Order: sequence, then C-alpha cells, then structure tokens
Amino acid sequence: MDTVNFELKGDFIALCDLLKTTGIANSGGQGKAMVADGHVTVDGKLELRKTAKICKGQVVVCFDDQITII
Repeated sequence: MDTVNFELKGDFIALCDLLKTTGIANSGGQGKAMVADGHVTVDGKLELRKTAKICKGQVVVCFDDQITII
C-alpha cells in the first residue's frame, strides 16, 4: 500500500478534490466515480458522499493508496 501525507491548508478539503489533488484520480469526475462505486474509506468506514469534508487527522484509503491528512 502506498502512503501519502497530505498537508491541509484550510479547515477541510472535499473528498473528490483530495483524490484529484493527490493524483489518485485523474479528474474530479473520476474521483466522484471512485467514491460512488464504493472504493473509498475514511477512517476505516465506507464513504459514499463525494464532497465529504476531510479534516486533519483523518485517513483516506482508495484501492491501494492511503492518504493521511496532516
């Protein structure tokens, strides 16, 4: 599993934007599709909200990629 640390600049980032920004998704649309298809967990729980607010301290997993928000 590849692990990425993502430094959050504001209070939160939308989940689909996080997937795009980290390069896991090629576009926001692809990120939304990954979420809708059930390929994304946040803190170990399936997340189906495409624009879920991701905050510092959370861990997002999509396929074999793990993103830790710092």
